[in-house]
Amino acid sequence: MTLLLQLSLIFFARVLDVSMGTLRMLLIVKGRRLHAAAIGFFEVIIYIVALGWVVNSLDEPLNLFIYALGFAAGNYVGIFLEEKLALGYVCVQVIPSIKSQPIINLLREEGYGVTVIEAIGKNGPKNILNVYSARKNLNKLLFLISELDNAAFTAIMDAKKTVGGYYKQQKAK
Repeated sequence: MTLLLQLSLIFFARVLDVSMGTLRMLLIVKGRRLHAAAIGFFEVIIYIVALGWVVNSLDEPLNLFIYALGFAAGNYVGIFLEEKLALGYVCVQVIPSIKSQPIINLLREEGYGVTVIEAIGKNGPKNILNVYSARKNLNKLLFLISELDNAAFTAIMDAKKTVGGYYKQQKAK
């Protein structure tokens, strides 16, 4: 095997297995055990093959460097893929800096379920708006909120699992 081919295989194998590991961990956190196990099966095979190439040629320091470079790139690619997949749901908690009713009305018109909690802030009564959404719709939701109140305090939390309730209805394409 030529040196360039060997280095390429080490690099891309490492990018693939680390990316798979990133996705596997996220699936574990989201409770998707079967998917995580399937990815883990292939991840470890690729990892052992790539590691074998490096261990069998320890006299070539470039192999070790490329292996580490593949690891770093794999982290980057794994996070990029996870952001594109946007698996699961988020809870967006909004504390408006203005009257909350226009925001509530807009979000409900857009199909989002909004739960309003009355609270007392530093300067008196406030409403806390809880909105659950698919992660893939998060940017749109944040845009809608900022259209009416770009100074609203917004906290975004991952929802590991949700049951029941009301979610934005997906429009058929």
